[in-house]
Amino acid sequence: MTITRFAPSPTGELHLGHAHSALFAFAEARAAGGRFLLRIEDIDRTRCRPEFTQAIFSDLAWLGLEWERPVRIQSEHFDDYRAALDRLEGMGLLYPCFCTRQDIAREVEGAGHAPHGPDGPLYPGHCRHLSPAERGERRAAGQPFALRLHTEEAMRRTGPLAWRDRTRGEQSARPDLFGDVVLARKDTPASYHLAVTVDDALQGVTLVTRGEDLFAATHVHRLLQALLDLPVPDYVHHRLLTDEHGRRYAKRDRSLTLRALREAGRTPDEVRMLAGFAEETIP
Repeated sequence: MTITRFAPSPTGELHLGHAHSALFAFAEARAAGGRFLLRIEDIDRTRCRPEFTQAIFSDLAWLGLEWERPVRIQSEHFDDYRAALDRLEGMGLLYPCFCTRQDIAREVEGAGHAPHGPDGPLYPGHCRHLSPAERGERRAAGQPFALRLHTEEAMRRTGPLAWRDRTRGEQSARPDLFGDVVLARKDTPASYHLAVTVDDALQGVTLVTRGEDLFAATHVHRLLQALLDLPVPDYVHHRLLTDEHGRRYAKRDRSLTLRALREAGRTPDEVRMLAGFAEETIP
């Protein structure tokens, strides 16, 4: 059975780009006689707001979408992410990184032509080389740290990996493009990469639909799936909606939020059309 999901972060109001993503996932599930799930990705407790979560529910219902209950709220499941981190740590694949953003910037600048990945310069790996004793001393002293995945060692453990995008076909996994990614921080107990991988498995998602800007992130998610013995879904990375100047819609575009469009007198049918979905595709 095809199971899709829409997983917004409640850091602002939904806009037309979100509507396209939600409608895309809903249409994929409906066409296959499958299930459509909703997940609230609120692990960033400094930026997420309960009022935005409620607005997400209201906006999607106004669009005519129906989803299965209960809705998974990430902030209610930190134990699931902790269990995954404990497993990776037990495998010797995590290390504490005490570098600040300024430290990393200085290291990158000092290295000259530092390698770049999809998210920018790769972490130079300073803390990867700390001795166990020094790591223990710093942790005992209360120094803040992030937990990074030793990607090279993880790839040695798993061997070659692949995943399938329904549009682009079979893909060879290249998590090395991201270097040693952060999987948790003191103020955020799980990163996007870890939480989304664990959640998709626990929710039984069989088809991950998301914007093409997240295509490269799938390389990391495939590695985590292999390390944690999780099932591998199919993927579809859809186009991103842009304005007349070619800019992606963003939460700062207040005039194009679903709430603003509704208050301006737009109907759900009209907004679905603006989001790229013909009226007849949604009940």
